[in-house]
Amino acid sequence: MRKISHATIAAIVAIALYFTLVWGYDGLRILSSPTYGLEDVWRSQFIFAIGRIFSLGPIGLIKLAAFFGALKLAVACICALHIADRFRGRGQANSEILEAGLILVVAISIVSVGPASWTNTIDLMREHTLQLLFAAFATGLCIFERSYALRTKTAEIKPQ
Repeated sequence: MRKISHATIAAIVAIALYFTLVWGYDGLRILSSPTYGLEDVWRSQFIFAIGRIFSLGPIGLIKLAAFFGALKLAVACICALHIADRFRGRGQANSEILEAGLILVVAISIVSVGPASWTNTIDLMREHTLQLLFAAFATGLCIFERSYALRTKTAEIKPQ
């Protein structure tokens, strides 16, 4: 059962590293752009679709794009902190912070995949769905790891 725990930790760290690199780059790209990433029409389609739903003007679209860029950068920082905590704590880390970041990933991915499906953009929908599945898988692994740690803790406490 110990090998399952190491494999779980490795998968969680790998997914956290994925979100650190991919979402960190995307968040920095969005926030460093003068138009907050709206010039990349392919990646900002969901911003335009959400803006159409809420009847946002140009300033509203820019604010919405900046908001999503800041959220992506925050998720990347949360994942980087979790990775640092993993290596600092020799494998034992508080996964509640990572779970909060993964909840943000799920929310952003759901909001992003809706407009991609409305516009029949299969490639964009595939990208957001893949990120949604990664976040769901990592959340499940965090829950498994927490229950495994609880079982080993209660097994050590039982008097013989």
